[in-house]
Amino acid sequence: MTDMMIELADLGDGARKDVGCGVLYGLLRDSAYKIRKVAGQEKEDHISGGLWPEEKKAHNGKATGVFLQAVKKT
Repeated sequence: MTDMMIELADLGDGARKDVGCGVLYGLLRDSAYKIRKVAGQEKEDHISGGLWPEEKKAHNGKATGVFLQAVKKT
């Protein structure tokens, strides 16, 4: 998810025509990096606490798949 946010910010920033859009895309990019940092720390905390789910378990739903792919990248 954060990769998509950063990609969108980069695309929008490259095509923007005014400062207001630059602020918006900068906010999106900064938020993505902050989310990625917090998610990575949460993942490490859960792994060290033995609370991280095994990847072999079945998960249903598109959001679950996107979430699991995203946390693998952190």
